Amino acid sequence: MTIAQWSLCVGILLITLVLAGTLLGRLPLSSAMIYLGLGYVLGPGGLDLIAPDPFRHAALLESLAELAVLISLFAVGLQLGVPMRDRRWMLPLRLAFPSMAITVGMIAVVGVLGLDLSLGAAVLLGGILAPTDPVLASGVQAEPGTRPDLVRFSLAGEGALNDGSAFPFVFLGLGLLGLRDLGQGGWRWWTVDLLWATCGGLAIGALLGSLIGMLVVHLRTRHHSAVGLDEFLSLGLVAISYGTAQLCLASGFLAVFAAGLALNRVREQPLENELPPGPAAPQVHGYGARSTHPRHASATMTQAVQVFNGRLERLAELAIVLIIGAMLPYVRWSPALWWFIPLLFVIVRPLAVLAGTPGMALPGQQRAMIGWFGIRGIGSVFYLMFALHHGVAGELARDLVSLTLVTVAASILAHGMSVLPAMKWYARGKARRR
Repeated sequence: MTIAQWSLCVGILLITLVLAGTLLGRLPLSSAMIYLGLGYVLGPGGLDLIAPDPFRHAALLESLAELAVLISLFAVGLQLGVPMRDRRWMLPLRLAFPSMAITVGMIAVVGVLGLDLSLGAAVLLGGILAPTDPVLASGVQAEPGTRPDLVRFSLAGEGALNDGSAFPFVFLGLGLLGLRDLGQGGWRWWTVDLLWATCGGLAIGALLGSLIGMLVVHLRTRHHSAVGLDEFLSLGLVAISYGTAQLCLASGFLAVFAAGLALNRVREQPLENELPPGPAAPQVHGYGARSTHPRHASATMTQAVQVFNGRLERLAELAIVLIIGAMLPYVRWSPALWWFIPLLFVIVRPLAVLAGTPGMALPGQQRAMIGWFGIRGIGSVFYLMFALHHGVAGELARDLVSLTLVTVAASILAHGMSVLPAMKWYARGKARRR
């Protein structure tokens, strides 16, 4: 297709989604389900307008998926306003680290015993499929503010954290396959890929998000400069956090998430002679006035970055899920797909949640919701393409492509169709408990 033809097709697609947005919102379908179907129609299984061959274009697809993951991680970080010392963080942390490690182990056992994979290939499959997605099921996204619903908050926090914490297990699988140096006795994996990557990524992102946010707020409130271009602030903070972490051999994903968290927590430092908020304080209206006001600058900055990043996130979701749908014709269907995916959703995920959260006072309904909504999505596609780009080939590559793409597509469909009835059931249970 020529550039003009591509422009016409993309324009028609975007305008159609705008015009039909209200109607689609009334249907029991998530936006990701619609994008997935459109992608299949546009791909080799339908009109053959796009052909994202995962075996030939792994490097490009890896970059696109990585960009989408970074945008979503920053967006989630900006949205989670729960104070960092709040005990509610314990649940997403347990889900993102112990539960995810248990998920990798269980998938690896299934891969060795049920799929006849080598240990390295089975661990790699676990690293690809263990992370959950914080974006694709919009019905369970976290609410803004300091007191969000625990289930929504935990699923969003888990999805953001384990998109980064899964990387060490992907590295371990590649190392066991002889495609990455794990160090003598695995020392490099333990110290660099696991401990430093996790702790260093979070620390680098938190430091950069805080410093840059405080610098911008200081310049705006004290000197009335650095006003506007909040889009550049969003993109620049994502880029500098990711780049710094990667150059330091830390997790760029965790750094970007931590930068969003830190930016959301930047607050002004008003001077002593400034009026406190209250009935006597004059009302402030308009972006220009609020962005330089000594008591509204940080909130205005965060809100502007959130709005821009939210729109960017929706475009990224559209692009990647369309590509996933277009890649489905490259799947090699096998009997294993029919039992592996239900096993992952119905047995492995709930057991991993249960095993990773001992001692936590979770009502059965909340535990059931968290156990079911282990949504697989863009992160799994990124790790799949990363593995293909870094040496996985042949029959193993075909097996991983088939297992991953069908799992992600099945997750988009199953969780997308169940989100509305499940959330209504959950809301009724919350009302009864009150």
